[in-house]
Formats: sequence, C-alpha cells, structure tokens
Amino acid sequence: MRKSTQELLKILNESPQISDYIEKEEDNMVQAELYQYLNMLLNEKKISASQMIKLSGLDRTYTYEILSGKKKPSRDKVLAICFALKLTFEETQNLLKATGYPILYARIKKDSILIFALQHNAALADANEMLFDFGFQILS
Repeated sequence: MRKSTQELLKILNESPQISDYIEKEEDNMVQAELYQYLNMLLNEKKISASQMIKLSGLDRTYTYEILSGKKKPSRDKVLAICFALKLTFEETQNLLKATGYPILYARIKKDSILIFALQHNAALADANEMLFDFGFQILS
C-alpha cells in the first residue's frame, strides 16, 4: 500500500540523510510524466482514450497530443480529465501534484466547488453547471 504524504513527510523529517529517504521511499514517489500518469490511469480505470475524450469534452487531436506527451494541458483541462476518468478527490489531488499544478484548495471558491463536485461523484457537466452558476469559467 502506498504511504500517505503525511507519512512520507514524517519519515523525511526523521531521516538523517536525503539519500536514505529517497532510496527507501522511491516506490512511493511520483516519477511519471503527465502523459505517462494519464495513460496509467486510463489502464487502471479501464477507460479508452476515445471515451475519455468524449467525457472530458476536450478536442480529440489536442487530447491525443497530451497523451503522447507533445502538449501540456492547463490546470482546468487536467481537472476536466479528472472528471472524465471519475477520479476521487485524492486521485485528483495526486494528478495535480504530478503535473506541478496547485492542488485544489478549499479556501478558493472555484476550487471549493470542484472539491464538492468530486466528493459527490458529479459528472463534468454537473461540475460545469455549478461553476457557471457561481460565475466561473467552465472546465472544457
């Protein structure tokens, strides 16, 4: 089982050498490029790229460029993909961390809406409707 970020922070704080920590915890670290991580999630969730494209509302060519590593999507496009893949809140946070984008933060109104939608297993269309109702740009 993968260790939580809090567990890893505790181990890191107690490690006398960074090399010891990295060697022992390498399996718990995110090491994949975004496109690799997305392809892993597609396999894990048993969703085809074409299904993800349909559910995310993203342009077909652009999405295949993301999946091949040629393009880096914006944070909102990554979030649209998260809804398309029906990721949990925690899985979404992990994907955002892997992309280098800020995680969803409950003090930010738009992020709060997205957190609520994820925690209530909302579809992308429902999340977009909530965003629109509060005056925010939709995800795709």
